[in-house]
Amino acid sequence: MTKNLAFVVQKHDATSLHFDFRLEINGVMPSWAIPKGPTLDPKLKRLAMKTTDHDLEYRHFEGTIEEGRYGAGPVMIWDEGWYQAEKEIGKGEREIITDSKEGEKAMEEGVKKGEVKFLLHGKKLKGSFALVKTKNFGPKNAWLLIKHQDKYCQPNFDANNYDFSAISKKSLEQISSSKNS
Repeated sequence: MTKNLAFVVQKHDATSLHFDFRLEINGVMPSWAIPKGPTLDPKLKRLAMKTTDHDLEYRHFEGTIEEGRYGAGPVMIWDEGWYQAEKEIGKGEREIITDSKEGEKAMEEGVKKGEVKFLLHGKKLKGSFALVKTKNFGPKNAWLLIKHQDKYCQPNFDANNYDFSAISKKSLEQISSSKNS
């Protein structure tokens, strides 16, 4: 039986404001911090800094991490949904891996190799994307989040124009002023 693999994008105002992009792979969520946020514009590549893996349950967290703790500050579930791994079958042609176990294996191997392709089914983010580790420039943990050309492309898409929680519809400021941690 195939299950849906989860993804989440959490907007997080800690040391600096950024978006945490997380994909479920084998019971954990490898994570990338994206300073400018994800985009649906295929002309824009977004810097994505690989960070520590997170527990799968953390994808449900929206609230404020208290002062004195790592990552202190408000966290919004900016987007959430499920994804399917993709594999390249030709230049610019991808095939969806429908079996979640095969998909997780392909994603795990891709993260190690430095290149993963996937199809997002989110509330805000939809369509085909890739995360590619940079070579010959930037820090060792630097990747790029790239939107592939498909029917979900939106030129000039700016994540900050969709600044509300996919769950509560609250802004980051509203979450920050709430007493929910």
